[in-house]
Amino acid sequence: MDFKQYIAARVRADLPQEEIASLLALPPDTAMGDFALPCFKLAKTLRKAPALIAQELAASYPTDEIVVEASAVNGYVNFRIDRAFWAERTLACIFAERERYGSSDEGQGRTVCIDYSSVNIAKPFHIGHLSTTVLGSALYKLHQFLGYRPVGINHLGDYGTQFGKLISAYKRWGNREEIEKGGLRALNALYVRFHEEAEKDPSLEDEARAFFKKIEDRDEESVALFHWFKDLTLQDVGRIYEMLDVHFDSWAGESFYIDKIGPVVDELREKGLLVESEGAQVVDLEAYGMPPCIILRSDGASLYHTRDLAAAVYRKETYDFYKCLYVVAYQQNLHFRQLFKVLELMGKDWAKDLIHVAYGMVSLEDGSMSTRKGKVVYLEDVIDKCVEKALAVIAEKNPALENKQEIAKTVGVGAVIFGALYNNKIKDITFSYDKVLNFEGETSCYVQYTCARANSVLQKGGRARATKAEAICPQEFEVIKQLAEFPATVHDALEKYEPCFVARYAVDLAQKYNKFYFDCSILNAEEKTRQFRLALTEATLITLKNALGLLGIGVPEKM
Repeated sequence: MDFKQYIAARVRADLPQEEIASLLALPPDTAMGDFALPCFKLAKTLRKAPALIAQELAASYPTDEIVVEASAVNGYVNFRIDRAFWAERTLACIFAERERYGSSDEGQGRTVCIDYSSVNIAKPFHIGHLSTTVLGSALYKLHQFLGYRPVGINHLGDYGTQFGKLISAYKRWGNREEIEKGGLRALNALYVRFHEEAEKDPSLEDEARAFFKKIEDRDEESVALFHWFKDLTLQDVGRIYEMLDVHFDSWAGESFYIDKIGPVVDELREKGLLVESEGAQVVDLEAYGMPPCIILRSDGASLYHTRDLAAAVYRKETYDFYKCLYVVAYQQNLHFRQLFKVLELMGKDWAKDLIHVAYGMVSLEDGSMSTRKGKVVYLEDVIDKCVEKALAVIAEKNPALENKQEIAKTVGVGAVIFGALYNNKIKDITFSYDKVLNFEGETSCYVQYTCARANSVLQKGGRARATKAEAICPQEFEVIKQLAEFPATVHDALEKYEPCFVARYAVDLAQKYNKFYFDCSILNAEEKTRQFRLALTEATLITLKNALGLLGIGVPEKM
């Protein structure tokens, strides 16, 4: 039940219900009330002091068996909901919807394209790709959960002179057998060596450009090598995507749009948007406080902007999206401002539906990375290390546990994902193994352990459906209130493109359940109370599983 709407509909103020509902908030202390209406913003509209408005609204509010009290305190109207009613409605809803609890059909009939991960062919899948990959995947799951049709797009970096460099390096120093055996790491070693040698012999750069031209000209040998490098990359990254529960509907990379660039350039020219600048073709954006957007280089070659313009047009024509999200680091803010402005100038009214979901950078505690110089931290190594550390902790805490390796994998992978999603997306993250694997901190390990605890309680006490309770103690009510907030949390997370809301919610619910678990007897309580507390435990487990599932994190039954 949406208590905010219920309360707002009965507030006797000459204001829209939606406006009242949007102002209602949760007081910091439950003793004050369950919902609070601040009257300060109403003072200007109603031309009265906030304290007087609060007193009048509280006095005129029609309490009933649901909202049992309305009181005025320092410019706020505090509302109290009947505890037993709130508990019964919340638990009944969770048991009716189960794995769909928190979902909705608000996005029905709407397609949302989500461009995320976008790895580069023949370059390592390193920790710098972590945020875009798991953030994009979480947004995909959130949209799907709320009824949208998400289209996950891996816009592969599969075009450019780096492939000429790889072909040059492979023909000079490579060995097919070693590359097949070493995969992406062997390819990256060749890429690093090319840059080391090119510093001594700059003519190698010309050779690389010549080899890339051969790819463009469809030279049989060069194209075959390009596709081989691509296959090796997708094979390697596919394994990591599987571990992270990340999936895509389209793998159309930059090369896919090369034959789609012409019509876009022609349209820019026809609309008088292209001007020449030092031999290059650009769109002048000075009037909008931005440098020119380069469309074609002086040699006629396309650039990222050109291919992104073609991709945006293709996606609109193919998917007729409601929105198109680009999950790309904040360093590309200018790129996307330019891209969206050019599409707007082209008269694409859907340019307003393009959104850059910017995020901060991820690094390890020992510093940053450089692909060209070989200073790179492979994401697979980070995952493996987390799984290894999780296994050591589990073996110490519960040596008799069966399937320790499989459970450690679920815990370790979950720790990596949660570590990237717990903070607001725009913040830079320094990844710490000890922090993400802390079983008592604000981590997925803590939430997973809480799920295992709830599972254990249910295995001993059995599952119950007693959603009614004659009296609700404070610890029980804190859990109930948190459970009831899940649908709104999911909605807010999607609306603001912040999966961290769901991650933090899971930690808060786990903390409230654990306080209840330690303060209140469950299995030895009087029968009616026991049945209600078992139901509360199962509702918590269902909701925590749903929350972690939206982040791409599994839940082991035992830990």
